[in-house]
Amino acid sequence: MPSAIDHDHDLLLVREATDRLLAAAAKLDNASVAGPSRLPGWSRGHVLAHVARNADALVNVLAGRPMYLSAEARDADIARDAPRPLDVQLDDVRDSAARFIAQAAQPADWARTVELRNGVMDQAARIPFRRLVEVELHHVDLGIGYELEDLPEEFTDREIAFLADRFAGNAAVPRIAITANDGRQWTTGSTDGDSVSVIGAAPALLGWLSGRRQGGGLDCDAGLLPVLPAL
Repeated sequence: MPSAIDHDHDLLLVREATDRLLAAAAKLDNASVAGPSRLPGWSRGHVLAHVARNADALVNVLAGRPMYLSAEARDADIARDAPRPLDVQLDDVRDSAARFIAQAAQPADWARTVELRNGVMDQAARIPFRRLVEVELHHVDLGIGYELEDLPEEFTDREIAFLADRFAGNAAVPRIAITANDGRQWTTGSTDGDSVSVIGAAPALLGWLSGRRQGGGLDCDAGLLPVLPAL
């Protein structure tokens, strides 16, 4: 796994993950696209529409424009696009992904700081990985046979680290020592107080950290798993 941010490597992973999502979604039909996803209140059409609009939003980020015009506009675009038939959804995911790849392939200062939603700032070189997160986790959210256990090990490892870093220093989260069954370790949460230990398989840890699972299969020496803020 790369030891530093490698946007070219991550763009290759984005291409591969997008191809997997498109190949899996192509086996659906219009009725199943309109059916519920694993995200509360969202159909599979909502998920596919979000994946497409996120690609365009990240084009905006890399081009120095606001990611979305507003939170309301973001939600309205997803609601507008959710009811479309399967072939239109697939074309949109494919075409928007190509626009993102084209923008991200341009020569640029990858060390620069860019702004995402809600004032979040990040290094431009990390944007391809952020796109990879959207594609991989929302593929799981479709509920069509792609599970957290099917995610590439490199992605799972890096996303656990990314989420652990996101909760680091949050006083509302207890100090947590996270350990995968194979011995990999991460720390997160508050820097004060006694440490809580959470141990389990990496996919289960990712499911808990990302809010996609309740923590089944994880062992916690405090009894109940710590409650994490919504992402």
